[in-house]
Amino acid sequence: MIRVVLPAHLRKLAGVEREVEVAVDAPVTPRRLLDALEARYPVLRGTIRDQSTLQRRPFVRFFACQEDLSHDDPDAPLPAAVTRGEEPFLIVGAMAGG
Repeated sequence: MIRVVLPAHLRKLAGVEREVEVAVDAPVTPRRLLDALEARYPVLRGTIRDQSTLQRRPFVRFFACQEDLSHDDPDAPLPAAVTRGEEPFLIVGAMAGG
């Protein structure tokens, strides 16, 4: 199981507390993880990535093992610590403004 930490507004939307766990078939990639997350919590479709293009929304960032994975290839394997469930995959809502 892959551990996923959602920002507060998406946790509220999905009706979950803290982190969630989703099953993802190997190879575990950001795309496959998000597919599994949206399948388990359909209300999240379109909130993390565009429903048509499946591209990450501009103010959403992905982190794992203290690395920003936001601009990495969505089909690149996630770090082993994430696939083993030792570290979570974090979905973070970026802030902007002045």
